Amino acid sequence: MRSLFSFGASREIARAANGTGKRPELLRREAIAETAAMMALVSALAMPFAIYVLTDALALPFIICSVGLVAGAVATIFVRADHVDDALRCELGAIMLVGGLMALANPAAADFGAATALMAPVLTSLLGPDMLRRQSWWLLSIVLAVSIVPQMLGFEGTAIAGDMAVFAAGVFVAAAVFVARAASKVGAAYQVFDRSQVNAFRHLVEHVQDTVVRFAPDGEVLFVSSAAESLFGCRRYELSARHLSDRVHLADRPAYLTSFAEVLKSRRQRTIDVRMRQDSVSPDSPHPKFVWVEASLVPVEAGGDGCATELVVLLRDVTDRKDREAAVLEAQKAAQAASDAKSRFLATMGHELRTPLNSVVGFSDMMVHEIGGQLSDVHREYASLINQSGKHLLEVMSMLLDMSRIEAGKFELQVEPIAPESLITPCLSIVEPMAKGRDVAIITQVPDDLPQIVADERACRQVVINLLSNAIKFSHAGGQIVLSAKRQGQNLNISVADTGIGMDSGAIERIGEAFFQVRNGLDREHEGTGLGLSIVKGLVELHGGTLRAVSEVGAGTTMTVLLPLNGPAIKPDDTGSVAVLHREPESIKPSQWQDEKRKAL
Repeated sequence: MRSLFSFGASREIARAANGTGKRPELLRREAIAETAAMMALVSALAMPFAIYVLTDALALPFIICSVGLVAGAVATIFVRADHVDDALRCELGAIMLVGGLMALANPAAADFGAATALMAPVLTSLLGPDMLRRQSWWLLSIVLAVSIVPQMLGFEGTAIAGDMAVFAAGVFVAAAVFVARAASKVGAAYQVFDRSQVNAFRHLVEHVQDTVVRFAPDGEVLFVSSAAESLFGCRRYELSARHLSDRVHLADRPAYLTSFAEVLKSRRQRTIDVRMRQDSVSPDSPHPKFVWVEASLVPVEAGGDGCATELVVLLRDVTDRKDREAAVLEAQKAAQAASDAKSRFLATMGHELRTPLNSVVGFSDMMVHEIGGQLSDVHREYASLINQSGKHLLEVMSMLLDMSRIEAGKFELQVEPIAPESLITPCLSIVEPMAKGRDVAIITQVPDDLPQIVADERACRQVVINLLSNAIKFSHAGGQIVLSAKRQGQNLNISVADTGIGMDSGAIERIGEAFFQVRNGLDREHEGTGLGLSIVKGLVELHGGTLRAVSEVGAGTTMTVLLPLNGPAIKPDDTGSVAVLHREPESIKPSQWQDEKRKAL
């Protein structure tokens, strides 16, 4: 049974848009107050008759009228005190008591009493909360059980007739009127509430920026919101029937119709992007154009059988978003093309520069060692400077090429099991002359029981050499560098700690950026390209490892590399290549093929 509590009537704050404009809680309160007033009024009107029959020793009408008067007055007091549920309990008790008294006083009137008592739970179902509804039905069962006690004891009672029959019928009619009045209040509340809901949703649909379209299962348009006029540049009636589907671009129409059918079948929401024709409203461009529209298809269960009988579609103009996506895609393509061009340029220039540089380094080395003849001290010094500069240029070119391959994702790792000791020892030999030249001591802390690591040996050596070279470069004369290696979980921890100039927090955050140096400008004290740590970070990340730095200005820097022991995780290709096999025709026999081969030879 529909109740005012279906609205969440208790302290409901939502106002009905039309009708009386009253809230459901106020309507419930009015209904209970009217029932109390009607109960007291009917009892007062029937009191003269009750007093009249009281002289004939019929006390039941007087008792019933007294109960009605008292209950109506008490319920009115409760309503004014804002105890609405207590007032309803009072009315419920009065109706139950009257019905029970009629059944007990005269078994012949038990039917009237039971019918009257039945009105109490009906009234409570309309106006009361769930707990009071359950209590009312329990009370009714008790009243009905008590009403049959006289009949079980053999009391037949006297047949009611005349004035008493009219009074009993009047009591039932009064209770029925109470229920009917409450039902009319509930009906009015539902009518107002439903109308307000419809008006609220209509207002929302008509004023939302997105276009709302309601479709029948066969694709016919049932409703179009006013936003469609600005989206499609036409009147709403021009989109009726199947005209809206005709505006979908021919290339997108199959996907649109397929999505329409799949949503109705699967009853799941789906969103697609399609191009739809927009009529031009500008006289400067009379021709229509196509705009990108995001269509969100939502199935609606209009029927009670759970079948999706309609489809609601939200249409939103996303042309600007599509244009931005296209611009981003073009920018990505341009950036990729520029990166490829840079890689090709570096590869070409590296080849072109390495050949003469190798000659310069080789011949200058011969001159330094006086292979072609004895040189003066000045010429030997010049040859040494040429040799050092050539080697420096070769090193810069190698770093540039490595960095470009790493950035382009074309640096291929050749992984194999290697021992950490065999990795670190050659690196120390390479940087030892540089360390002696700057008067920097290198201390190693490498245990003998380190596990093997699966990695690219050449890349790992370059990582260690770059870290050691960096530490030596930024260490003071007489400084100390500690190279340590240890196992850390499933990783190999390689750490290089120096006592050099250190870095601040801002510089630490920028470690790994290409060409970044702690001190830039013409007044810097340390030479370099700023690619060493960039290459280290790139190679470590290719192995699936991490690069960490801890530093303090003036106290030194500790660079830590974590490399997984099991090697980099290699992701398989998403798609595999399939070789197409062609069957040889049966007409070509091996002997014929051999003959053809001999003729060709």
